[in-house]
Amino acid sequence: MSDKVWHIAVGSEQQGPFSLDEILPRFSSKELSAETYVFTQGMSNWAAAATRPEFASALGGSTGAPPPAPPVGGTADVIDYKIHGEEMQFVEVTLDPQEACIAEAGAFMYMDPGIEMQTIFGDGSGQGGGTLFDKFLSAGKRVLTGESLFMTMFANSGHTRQTVAFASPYPGSIVPVDLPAHGHRLLCQKEAFLCAAKGVSVGIAFQRKLGAGLFGGEGFILQKLEGDGLAFLHAGGTVVSRTLAAGETLRLDTGCLVAFEQQVSYDIQAVPGIKSKIFGGEGLFYAALTGPGKIWIQSLPFSRLAKQVYAAAPQTGGTRKGEGSVLGGLGDLVMGD
Repeated sequence: MSDKVWHIAVGSEQQGPFSLDEILPRFSSKELSAETYVFTQGMSNWAAAATRPEFASALGGSTGAPPPAPPVGGTADVIDYKIHGEEMQFVEVTLDPQEACIAEAGAFMYMDPGIEMQTIFGDGSGQGGGTLFDKFLSAGKRVLTGESLFMTMFANSGHTRQTVAFASPYPGSIVPVDLPAHGHRLLCQKEAFLCAAKGVSVGIAFQRKLGAGLFGGEGFILQKLEGDGLAFLHAGGTVVSRTLAAGETLRLDTGCLVAFEQQVSYDIQAVPGIKSKIFGGEGLFYAALTGPGKIWIQSLPFSRLAKQVYAAAPQTGGTRKGEGSVLGGLGDLVMGD
């Protein structure tokens, strides 16, 4: 047998490393299915076990089956886009006739005359035929993430290409994500989603680990984007991405995490040392992410920005330290502030 080490993804949980001898009996006993994602060195991304020849005997036949279908039905619209700006960005989406995109309430900036705006109830996937209960359930999940019950759909009802633009709510960067390139599913922090092609589903993902749920900064719930189209995330400050190798761990401030691929393992660890906990000023916990997979990190979480603004506000007892004035606070009195 090969001496390679393997990792498997069961739901949103990564397991491993294992030898091939340890994994094959789990497929033979039907504990794992042909759609289980597997990864080993030399692979560029996770793949379904059914596509790997190493698991042919355990699966009872030849492999070569296509990867599993996206988690949600239907096909997302194919949209073109352009991101404008540096610190205060907005994205301009170009829609062909009959194409559409969805966006969070309040993200709209401008649109051409041929674009029709419609408020929709639910997750924005655009999948018809669901019962009223399904729609309420979909909308209820969005409420748990702190979002509105409704989303807004912008459809091109004209005969020529039309544009619609969406703006970021605070200084930062807009990150385009092609979901098929990331296993058709991405987990992100609450309020990170900005807009997407129609057909992308915006749902929730519960953290299974107690530590991540209690101390992760985002509670037990993360946003889950599913589908086969483009989605756009917004994050504060500068955004960087990093691809973790299998078993590689990166520790970061919980608020600085923007998004990560579903196979990345996410946990919360305590800051070591009593002195660091009490006087470090960085909190008691940090996030630990273990690859393989890609993650996105922001340099300025909105909570950190809001904390600084709140602390400096005179109404809350803060001070602007004279804002460069020689007279300082006395200057404020003279100028009527």
